[in-house]
Amino acid sequence: MPFITTKDGAQIFYNDLGNGPPVLFSHGWPLTGDDWERQVLFLGERGYRVIAHDRRSHGRSTQTWDGNNMDQYADDLAELINKLDLKSLMLIGHSTGGGEITHYMGRHGTGRVARAVLLGAVPPLMLKTPSNPEGTPKEAFDGIRQGTRDNRSQFYYDLTMPFYGYNRSGAKIVEGVREQFRIAGLQGGLKGQYDCIHEFSEVDYTEDLKRIDIPVLVAHGDDDQIVSIKASALKSAKIIKNATLKVYPGGCHGFAATNADELNADLLAFIQGKKVDGSD
Repeated sequence: MPFITTKDGAQIFYNDLGNGPPVLFSHGWPLTGDDWERQVLFLGERGYRVIAHDRRSHGRSTQTWDGNNMDQYADDLAELINKLDLKSLMLIGHSTGGGEITHYMGRHGTGRVARAVLLGAVPPLMLKTPSNPEGTPKEAFDGIRQGTRDNRSQFYYDLTMPFYGYNRSGAKIVEGVREQFRIAGLQGGLKGQYDCIHEFSEVDYTEDLKRIDIPVLVAHGDDDQIVSIKASALKSAKIIKNATLKVYPGGCHGFAATNADELNADLLAFIQGKKVDGSD
Protein backbone atom coordinates (compact mmCIF):
# COMPACT_ATOMS: atom_id res chain seq x y z
CA MET A 1 0.00 0.00 0.00
CA PRO A 2 1.40 3.46 -0.88
CA PHE A 3 2.30 5.76 2.01
CA ILE A 4 4.54 8.73 2.58
CA THR A 5 6.14 9.28 5.97
CA THR A 6 5.91 12.88 7.15
CA LYS A 7 8.53 14.80 9.08
CA ASP A 8 6.82 13.96 12.38
CA GLY A 9 6.67 10.25 11.52
CA ALA A 10 3.00 9.97 10.52
CA GLN A 11 2.21 7.78 7.54
CA ILE A 12 -0.20 9.29 5.01
CA PHE A 13 -1.96 6.80 2.76
CA TYR A 14 -2.70 7.71 -0.85
CA ASN A 15 -3.87 6.16 -4.10
CA ASP A 16 -2.05 7.26 -7.26
CA LEU A 17 -3.75 5.99 -10.40
CA GLY A 18 -3.60 6.60 -14.12
CA ASN A 19 -1.30 8.71 -16.23
CA GLY A 20 -1.42 12.26 -17.51
CA PRO A 21 -1.90 15.70 -15.98
CA PRO A 22 -2.24 15.30 -12.20
CA VAL A 23 -5.43 15.86 -10.20
CA LEU A 24 -5.37 15.56 -6.41
CA PHE A 25 -8.52 15.15 -4.29
CA SER A 26 -8.95 16.11 -0.64
CA HIS A 27 -11.88 14.55 1.21
CA GLY A 28 -14.37 15.84 3.75
CA TRP A 29 -14.80 14.92 7.42
CA PRO A 30 -14.87 12.15 8.65
CA LEU A 31 -14.27 10.32 5.39
CA THR A 32 -11.36 9.03 3.29
CA GLY A 33 -9.96 9.50 -0.19
CA ASP A 34 -12.32 6.78 -1.38
CA ASP A 35 -15.16 9.29 -1.12
CA TRP A 36 -14.00 10.53 -4.53
CA GLU A 37 -14.16 7.15 -6.29
CA ARG A 38 -16.69 8.26 -8.94
CA GLN A 39 -14.56 11.28 -9.83
CA VAL A 40 -11.29 9.33 -9.70
CA LEU A 41 -12.59 6.73 -12.15
CA PHE A 42 -14.14 9.32 -14.46
CA LEU A 43 -11.05 11.51 -14.78
CA GLY A 44 -8.68 8.54 -14.79
CA GLU A 45 -10.52 7.08 -17.76
CA ARG A 46 -10.06 10.37 -19.58
CA GLY A 47 -6.30 10.51 -19.37
CA TYR A 48 -5.61 12.12 -16.01
CA ARG A 49 -3.39 10.99 -13.16
CA VAL A 50 -5.65 10.91 -10.11
CA ILE A 51 -4.37 11.01 -6.53
CA ALA A 52 -6.49 10.78 -3.39
CA HIS A 53 -5.04 10.65 0.12
CA ASP A 54 -6.45 9.95 3.57
CA ARG A 55 -5.93 12.89 5.91
CA ARG A 56 -3.97 11.99 9.05
CA SER A 57 -6.20 10.25 11.62
CA HIS A 58 -8.64 9.40 8.83
CA GLY A 59 -8.93 6.18 6.87
CA ARG A 60 -5.69 4.24 6.47
CA SER A 61 -3.33 7.00 7.59
CA THR A 62 -1.70 7.10 11.01
CA GLN A 63 -4.04 7.90 13.89
CA THR A 64 -2.04 10.61 15.61
CA TRP A 65 -2.82 12.02 19.05
CA ASP A 66 -1.30 15.40 18.22
CA GLY A 67 -1.05 17.34 14.98
CA ASN A 68 -4.69 17.10 13.97
CA ASN A 69 -4.87 20.72 12.90
CA MET A 70 -5.08 22.60 9.65
CA ASP A 71 -1.46 23.76 9.66
CA GLN A 72 -0.33 20.14 9.87
CA TYR A 73 -2.89 18.97 7.29
CA ALA A 74 -1.55 21.56 4.85
CA ASP A 75 2.04 20.57 5.59
CA ASP A 76 1.20 16.88 5.08
CA LEU A 77 -0.34 17.78 1.73
CA ALA A 78 2.75 19.76 0.80
CA GLU A 79 4.97 16.78 1.62
CA LEU A 80 2.80 14.50 -0.52
CA ILE A 81 2.80 16.91 -3.46
CA ASN A 82 6.56 17.46 -3.21
CA LYS A 83 7.46 13.78 -2.83
CA LEU A 84 5.33 12.88 -5.85
CA ASP A 85 6.82 15.92 -7.63
CA LEU A 86 3.40 17.03 -8.85
CA LYS A 87 3.38 20.06 -11.15
CA SER A 88 0.63 21.96 -12.99
CA LEU A 89 -1.68 20.26 -10.54
CA MET A 90 -5.43 20.58 -10.21
CA LEU A 91 -6.49 20.47 -6.55
CA ILE A 92 -10.07 19.49 -5.65
CA GLY A 93 -11.32 19.75 -2.08
CA HIS A 94 -14.70 18.95 -0.56
CA SER A 95 -15.90 20.44 2.74
CA THR A 96 -12.97 20.13 5.20
CA GLY A 97 -10.83 19.14 2.23
CA GLY A 98 -11.67 22.51 0.71
CA GLY A 99 -10.22 24.10 3.82
CA GLU A 100 -7.15 21.88 3.53
CA ILE A 101 -6.33 22.82 -0.05
CA THR A 102 -7.12 26.48 0.63
CA HIS A 103 -4.74 26.55 3.58
CA TYR A 104 -2.13 24.64 1.57
CA MET A 105 -2.20 27.34 -1.11
CA GLY A 106 -2.18 30.12 1.46
CA ARG A 107 0.66 28.54 3.44
CA HIS A 108 2.80 26.99 0.68
CA GLY A 109 1.84 28.99 -2.39
CA THR A 110 0.49 27.96 -5.78
CA GLY A 111 3.75 27.25 -7.58
CA ARG A 112 2.77 23.63 -8.23
CA VAL A 113 -0.95 24.28 -8.74
CA ALA A 114 -2.64 25.28 -11.99
CA ARG A 115 -6.30 25.20 -10.93
CA ALA A 116 -8.41 24.39 -7.91
CA VAL A 117 -11.98 23.41 -7.11
CA LEU A 118 -13.78 24.11 -3.83
CA LEU A 119 -16.86 21.89 -3.55
CA GLY A 120 -19.20 22.46 -0.62
CA ALA A 121 -16.11 23.83 1.07
CA VAL A 122 -15.85 25.34 4.54
CA PRO A 123 -13.92 28.58 3.73
CA PRO A 124 -13.93 31.33 4.58
CA LEU A 125 -15.44 30.56 8.02
CA MET A 126 -18.25 28.28 9.13
CA LEU A 127 -18.65 29.66 12.67
CA LYS A 128 -21.22 32.35 13.38
CA THR A 129 -19.55 35.45 14.81
CA PRO A 130 -20.50 39.13 15.03
CA SER A 131 -18.61 39.70 11.77
CA ASN A 132 -19.93 36.48 10.19
CA PRO A 133 -23.65 36.43 11.06
CA GLU A 134 -24.41 33.99 8.21
CA GLY A 135 -22.35 31.29 9.93
CA THR A 136 -23.46 28.33 12.03
CA PRO A 137 -23.80 28.79 15.83
CA LYS A 138 -21.11 27.14 17.96
CA GLU A 139 -23.79 25.06 19.68
CA ALA A 140 -24.26 23.08 16.47
CA PHE A 141 -20.58 22.15 16.40
CA ASP A 142 -20.68 21.29 20.08
CA GLY A 143 -23.46 18.86 19.16
CA ILE A 144 -21.22 17.29 16.53
CA ARG A 145 -18.50 16.90 19.16
CA GLN A 146 -20.92 15.28 21.56
CA GLY A 147 -22.30 12.90 18.96
CA THR A 148 -18.81 11.94 17.82
CA ARG A 149 -17.62 11.38 21.39
CA ASP A 150 -20.66 9.45 22.62
CA ASN A 151 -21.45 7.08 19.74
CA ARG A 152 -19.81 8.04 16.51
CA SER A 153 -21.09 4.99 14.64
CA GLN A 154 -24.72 5.98 15.18
CA PHE A 155 -23.95 9.67 14.81
CA TYR A 156 -22.23 9.18 11.45
CA TYR A 157 -25.09 7.05 10.19
CA ASP A 158 -27.67 9.64 11.26
CA LEU A 159 -25.57 12.44 9.77
CA THR A 160 -25.97 10.94 6.31
CA MET A 161 -29.60 12.07 6.19
CA PRO A 162 -28.91 15.84 5.95
CA PHE A 163 -25.48 15.25 4.38
CA TYR A 164 -27.00 13.68 1.26
CA GLY A 165 -30.33 15.49 1.43
CA TYR A 166 -32.09 12.23 2.23
CA ASN A 167 -34.27 14.06 4.76
CA ARG A 168 -35.91 16.10 2.00
CA SER A 169 -39.38 15.22 0.73
CA GLY A 170 -39.22 12.83 -2.22
CA ALA A 171 -35.54 12.01 -1.80
CA LYS A 172 -34.46 8.53 -2.85
CA ILE A 173 -32.49 7.12 0.09
CA VAL A 174 -29.59 4.89 -0.94
CA GLU A 175 -28.65 2.69 2.01
CA GLY A 176 -25.35 1.69 0.42
CA VAL A 177 -24.21 5.32 0.43
CA ARG A 178 -25.17 5.66 4.09
CA GLU A 179 -23.31 2.48 5.04
CA GLN A 180 -20.24 3.50 3.05
CA PHE A 181 -20.16 6.84 4.90
CA ARG A 182 -20.33 5.15 8.31
CA ILE A 183 -17.72 2.52 7.43
CA ALA A 184 -15.33 5.16 6.10
CA GLY A 185 -15.80 7.29 9.19
CA LEU A 186 -15.09 4.39 11.53
CA GLN A 187 -11.81 3.64 9.74
CA GLY A 188 -10.33 6.77 11.26
CA GLY A 189 -9.35 7.54 14.83
CA LEU A 190 -11.72 9.13 17.32
CA LYS A 191 -9.19 11.61 18.75
CA GLY A 192 -8.14 12.95 15.36
CA GLN A 193 -11.69 13.21 14.06
CA TYR A 194 -12.76 14.94 17.26
CA ASP A 195 -9.93 17.47 16.95
CA CYS A 196 -10.79 18.05 13.29
CA ILE A 197 -14.22 19.44 14.20
CA HIS A 198 -12.52 22.61 15.45
CA GLU A 199 -10.48 22.85 12.26
CA PHE A 200 -13.42 22.78 9.88
CA SER A 201 -15.67 24.96 12.01
CA GLU A 202 -13.56 27.63 13.69
CA VAL A 203 -10.57 28.25 11.42
CA ASP A 204 -10.81 31.45 9.37
CA TYR A 205 -9.42 30.95 5.86
CA THR A 206 -9.97 34.50 4.62
CA GLU A 207 -6.29 35.39 4.35
CA ASP A 208 -5.57 32.11 2.54
CA LEU A 209 -8.29 32.87 0.00
CA LYS A 210 -6.78 36.29 -0.64
CA ARG A 211 -3.42 34.71 -1.52
CA ILE A 212 -4.81 32.38 -4.19
CA ASP A 213 -3.79 33.63 -7.64
CA ILE A 214 -4.94 30.77 -9.90
CA PRO A 215 -8.36 30.00 -11.42
CA VAL A 216 -10.72 28.46 -8.87
CA LEU A 217 -14.12 26.88 -9.39
CA VAL A 218 -16.28 27.48 -6.32
CA ALA A 219 -19.08 24.91 -6.52
CA HIS A 220 -21.87 24.56 -3.96
CA GLY A 221 -25.39 23.23 -3.63
CA ASP A 222 -27.95 25.81 -2.54
CA ASP A 223 -29.62 23.20 -0.30
CA ASP A 224 -26.41 22.25 1.50
CA GLN A 225 -27.53 21.60 5.09
CA ILE A 226 -24.01 21.07 6.42
CA VAL A 227 -22.06 24.05 5.06
CA SER A 228 -24.26 27.08 4.50
CA ILE A 229 -23.71 28.51 1.02
CA LYS A 230 -24.23 32.04 2.38
CA ALA A 231 -21.32 31.71 4.79
CA SER A 232 -19.04 29.87 2.39
CA ALA A 233 -19.18 29.78 -1.41
CA LEU A 234 -20.91 33.11 -1.93
CA LYS A 235 -18.22 34.80 0.14
CA SER A 236 -15.25 32.79 -1.13
CA ALA A 237 -16.13 33.56 -4.74
CA LYS A 238 -15.90 37.28 -3.95
CA ILE A 239 -12.59 37.00 -2.09
CA ILE A 240 -10.66 34.83 -4.57
CA LYS A 241 -9.16 36.93 -7.36
CA ASN A 242 -10.00 34.56 -10.22
CA ALA A 243 -13.06 32.62 -9.10
CA THR A 244 -15.89 31.02 -11.04
CA LEU A 245 -19.04 30.38 -9.02
CA LYS A 246 -21.31 27.43 -9.83
CA VAL A 247 -24.44 26.99 -7.70
CA TYR A 248 -26.31 23.70 -8.00
CA PRO A 249 -30.06 24.25 -7.45
CA GLY A 250 -31.27 21.83 -4.79
CA GLY A 251 -27.77 20.44 -4.38
CA CYS A 252 -26.87 18.79 -1.08
CA HIS A 253 -23.54 18.59 0.75
CA GLY A 254 -22.72 15.14 -0.60
CA PHE A 255 -23.09 16.32 -4.19
CA ALA A 256 -20.14 14.28 -5.46
CA ALA A 257 -22.11 11.12 -4.70
CA THR A 258 -25.71 12.16 -5.37
CA ASN A 259 -25.00 14.09 -8.59
CA ALA A 260 -21.73 12.57 -9.74
CA ASP A 261 -22.43 12.81 -13.48
CA GLU A 262 -23.17 16.53 -13.35
CA LEU A 263 -20.17 17.27 -11.16
CA ASN A 264 -17.84 15.13 -13.25
CA ALA A 265 -18.79 17.01 -16.41
CA ASP A 266 -18.08 20.32 -14.68
CA LEU A 267 -14.71 19.13 -13.35
CA LEU A 268 -13.66 17.98 -16.81
CA ALA A 269 -14.73 21.25 -18.40
CA PHE A 270 -12.90 23.29 -15.77
CA ILE A 271 -9.67 21.32 -15.96
CA GLN A 272 -9.75 21.75 -19.74
CA GLY A 273 -10.17 25.50 -19.37
CA LYS A 274 -13.72 25.53 -20.72
CA LYS A 275 -16.67 27.43 -19.33
CA VAL A 276 -18.63 25.51 -16.72
CA ASP A 277 -22.28 25.46 -17.71
CA GLY A 278 -24.49 27.55 -15.45
CA SER A 279 -21.60 29.28 -13.73
CA ASP A 280 -21.40 32.98 -13.01
